[in-house]
Amino acid sequence: MTFYQRVFGGKLSMSNFGDGPDDAHQDPKANSEAVKSKIMHARLDGDIVLLASDNPHGTEAKNTGQFSLSLEGSDGDRLTGYFEKLAQQGQITAPLIKQFWGDHFGMVIDQYGVNWMVTIRNEKT
Repeated sequence: MTFYQRVFGGKLSMSNFGDGPDDAHQDPKANSEAVKSKIMHARLDGDIVLLASDNPHGTEAKNTGQFSLSLEGSDGDRLTGYFEKLAQQGQITAPLIKQFWGDHFGMVIDQYGVNWMVTIRNEKT
């Protein structure tokens, strides 16, 4: 989440599974010592809001590329900056360029393997 804070700016707040009472969660794994230091709730508040959580079940998380997150707007400078920061130590899979439908569009996989699509809308008058 600190990486995404560097990308998007904003205020980051986080709480751990252990921040609540010992029996706060219905799932016993979420109450275990092994999970108490993991992030229960992270919120990045700024121009965009991004929420995240660690997995308390201890199962391996894999990004299989089955989804992409999308950013869209008309502020070209801001969205281009996000695209470039997401690409740092990542991989651009489609450059952020003007498309035949009039918008600028690009795709990037960030350093954590998350797929992002960025669209800069061509505001028509």
